[in-house]
Amino acid sequence: THLHLYRAFASLGGVVHTHSAMATAFSQAGRELPCLGTTHADHFNGTVPVARPLTESEVTGDYGRNTGRVIQECFESRRIEPLAVPAVFVHGHGPFCWGRTAEEAVDNAIALEFCAAVAITTWQLDPPASTIPRFLLEKHFLRKHGPAAYYGQR
Repeated sequence: THLHLYRAFASLGGVVHTHSAMATAFSQAGRELPCLGTTHADHFNGTVPVARPLTESEVTGDYGRNTGRVIQECFESRRIEPLAVPAVFVHGHGPFCWGRTAEEAVDNAIALEFCAAVAITTWQLDPPASTIPRFLLEKHFLRKHGPAAYYGQR
């Protein structure tokens, strides 16, 4: 899976796969993680998607490569830039995260688990909680990422 992702997305320098509790719950539920607040927006420029379930032939075939293929398919079909949303939930399996470096991939996995936990708690407190406005999401994402980033120490 990792090798397929490196080949499919040339900008990746590190890939991390976990079975962290809250992010895995999203994978198992087949539920995307929308941006409910600025903590999410600091790391992910939009909804973290769910890749489609693998078919029986994909599972019994080259399972690792096919897992990478469904992730690639998910990002390409939705026109998601992998470094803008550096995570995906593989349906019924678990999360995969990545970054320009291995360290960045680990940071994104930690951020994904935190955002998943906060989202679950938010929905417990306020079930109809909605996403933040796009202008606020982009402000938080772009102040930390991209050529005009200014937030944080270099």
